[in-house]
Amino acid sequence: MPRIPDRLSTALAALAAGALLCLSLPPFGWWPLAFAGIALLDHLIADRSAGERFWRGWAVGMGCFVPSLSWMTALTAPGYLIACGAYAAMIGAGVAAAPSGRGRWLALAGTWSLAELVRWSWPFGGVPLANLAIGQVAGPLAPVLRVGGQLLLLVVTVLLGLALAAALRRGWLPAAGLGAGVAVLVLGSMLAPQGHRVGEAEVAAVQGGGEQGTRKSETGVVAPFRAAVEATAGVEPPVDLVVWPEDVIDTEAAFVDHEWFDVVADLARDLDAPMVVGTVEGAGPERFTNAAVLVDADGEVAGRYEKVHRVPFGEYVPLRSLLEPLAGDALPDRDALIGEAPNLLDVPGPVGLVTAPISWEVFFPDRTREGVEAGARLVLNPTNGSSFTGTIVQTQQIASSRMRAIESGRWVVQVAPTGFSAVIDEDGRVLARSAISETRVLQRAVELREGLTLYTRWGNGPGLVLAGLLVAAGWAVEVRAGRGRKGGC
Repeated sequence: MPRIPDRLSTALAALAAGALLCLSLPPFGWWPLAFAGIALLDHLIADRSAGERFWRGWAVGMGCFVPSLSWMTALTAPGYLIACGAYAAMIGAGVAAAPSGRGRWLALAGTWSLAELVRWSWPFGGVPLANLAIGQVAGPLAPVLRVGGQLLLLVVTVLLGLALAAALRRGWLPAAGLGAGVAVLVLGSMLAPQGHRVGEAEVAAVQGGGEQGTRKSETGVVAPFRAAVEATAGVEPPVDLVVWPEDVIDTEAAFVDHEWFDVVADLARDLDAPMVVGTVEGAGPERFTNAAVLVDADGEVAGRYEKVHRVPFGEYVPLRSLLEPLAGDALPDRDALIGEAPNLLDVPGPVGLVTAPISWEVFFPDRTREGVEAGARLVLNPTNGSSFTGTIVQTQQIASSRMRAIESGRWVVQVAPTGFSAVIDEDGRVLARSAISETRVLQRAVELREGLTLYTRWGNGPGLVLAGLLVAAGWAVEVRAGRGRKGGC
């Protein structure tokens, strides 16, 4: 049998490690595979030069990102290929920045996490999807979210994978130390503050239904609105709040000046309940707004939050003047305006203050954190993933909503026109969830909560501190080991 060349076998092993990381993420959700993927990466980079570590880390990143970011093709196929290569290079840089000796078992968790933190925020606002923390929200490490958010969860995930790698190399003491450190962090996080219950309210999330994987150009703007109106007939009064998804109301004029506003106002009066509805409104030939609008039980507008984190190449085109001559009609013809108001709506009645990160924004913890810091007692996530085929984005969005719930100590109500809609408690448990394409109303009593978690107070601080300490400690171990080897010569 012919022997596989070393270079090819190494590339295949790196891609396999990336595939294991991918399979740990939703929609697959086999979260323990993340630790196996990290252990395989560790085997590939042990005692290798910085250049080799970079390229092997890059190949692992490609093995993960090519399948897990495939949803990007719906926005821009060339951009998808560029993004996969660039994000894999960030992973490669993080891997190369760790030492190649035993010090990597400490430092790699820090350098990997810091590289990912860059990806979550740059370029064009970042893309936090397909990060290992999204998969681990379903596992036993999730409580650390309430202390240090998804950055800290990523750090401890990589640490546990490195503990496995150390054990496979018979480094029993390092493996035990890393495992014990992770256990202390998780157990301590279970005791950390997560807020407290102050009441409850009856909330109805309305999913109009319809075929998944369709665009506005195919369905028009009337069908989603009509579906939401018809589905709202399934709401059973009394109810304290009705929530519609993002972008089920799409008008060229201001929503309040459109005939559809009268329909929503009549629904609110008939139900005797406030409604939060998702609107897209024209703001001239080149701009539009994406907002969550609060209509009170009297049919009057009582509040409005406009989206801040826009989807690159979906809701706006970065570097439009450079790309438009090349891409032409393939690009969106208008850009979303950036909202300026705080992410807070004051719902009349028992609900009170809510924060409403819109769709894409739920992947960015700062949008939820801002509202909870300002007093929100409930998190709403109106979203619209109907144009994406498959369920990669939708399942990772549910997982991200679970992370936001644990980080903030708040219940989260997510509502989408074609799925998934869900109700999630403060521990990240999914209490109710719709299926793709079904018409459904998720109505139930939800807890209203106050008090701040450590993450809400400190943000990424704990994760940054731990990542920095691990990098410093790992390199200290490496330098000391190097001196020991020289001293023995």
